[in-house]
Amino acid sequence: MKDGIEKIMRLSLVAAILCLLIGVYQVQADEKRLLSHLSVYAGKFYHGLKSAEYVSYDVALRSYIVDRIQRRYGVSLDPQNYSGFELLEIESLFKCKKSSEPFDLFLKGFRKRL
Repeated sequence: MKDGIEKIMRLSLVAAILCLLIGVYQVQADEKRLLSHLSVYAGKFYHGLKSAEYVSYDVALRSYIVDRIQRRYGVSLDPQNYSGFELLEIESLFKCKKSSEPFDLFLKGFRKRL
């Protein structure tokens, strides 16, 4: 009887560790997939804000940062309303916010594009 309980406990522990490892792997795979979209733009120079390459980079950056903010903070933002660099700023402000402060307080400083 005691051996059976120990065996069940060990199997439960192994199953829990396996589930944890699978979850970590999935999160890392999602992060790598998202980063691979941005790595295409590494080291490139752009001729201006209107160049097609820059617009493509900004769209990829915005979608990546919006997804990361959603996963980390649970706040849904529209990537069309903010530039990529504004979203990076917003994310850095969210990192520094106190738990009692609302997220909307930090979004007021950024104008929305319509």
